[in-house]
Amino acid sequence: MLGHIDYLNLLPFYQFLKKKGIKVTKKGSPSQINEMFEKKQIEAAFISSIKAKNKKCLNAGIVAKKEVRSVLVCKGKGEDKDSATSNILAKVLNQNGKVIIGDKAFKEKNCKDLAALWYEKYNLPFVFALFCTNKNLKKYQKLINEFLKTKQKIPYKTLQKYAENLGISTKETKEYLDKIIYYKIGWREKKALKKFYEKAKKLK
Repeated sequence: MLGHIDYLNLLPFYQFLKKKGIKVTKKGSPSQINEMFEKKQIEAAFISSIKAKNKKCLNAGIVAKKEVRSVLVCKGKGEDKDSATSNILAKVLNQNGKVIIGDKAFKEKNCKDLAALWYEKYNLPFVFALFCTNKNLKKYQKLINEFLKTKQKIPYKTLQKYAENLGISTKETKEYLDKIIYYKIGWREKKALKKFYEKAKKLK
């Protein structure tokens, strides 16, 4: 049983699962998926980085380098209830304002991109989520390895549908998936995670 966050940044993964005939049975926001994972209501999912520490996680995550476009701090006040990692990231970067994440962020203007601020400060990518498992580790390791090796081709009509919902062009949608978001966790991403955990710990 897999958790499913219906955001554009995970569209390639769910397209991959669809092609393999694997159903995702539990849908929710990142914070809801975190909770389901914690309660062991799902076997595996991409969960927020801040919640993934000390969990059984694989070498895949939701990563952005230089910018992310979908994790912002805008004018106003308040945390995003759908988020866990991004709310803490804003504090780590000393950013005051309203945190907005996910597909709804594409509609916002004149905001600060948290991944861009992180990169500017530490010259590292930022890992927003990790793929973690509660059970069947070997099965999911095989699945994730296959996903990372295969470039996912998203049907144009699917991209068009997402673009219409997000209020951006199909070209921007494709660019976001091709050039902004990636999934492989290597040494730089691990270094970034370590740095984030250190900074987050100091907040407490």
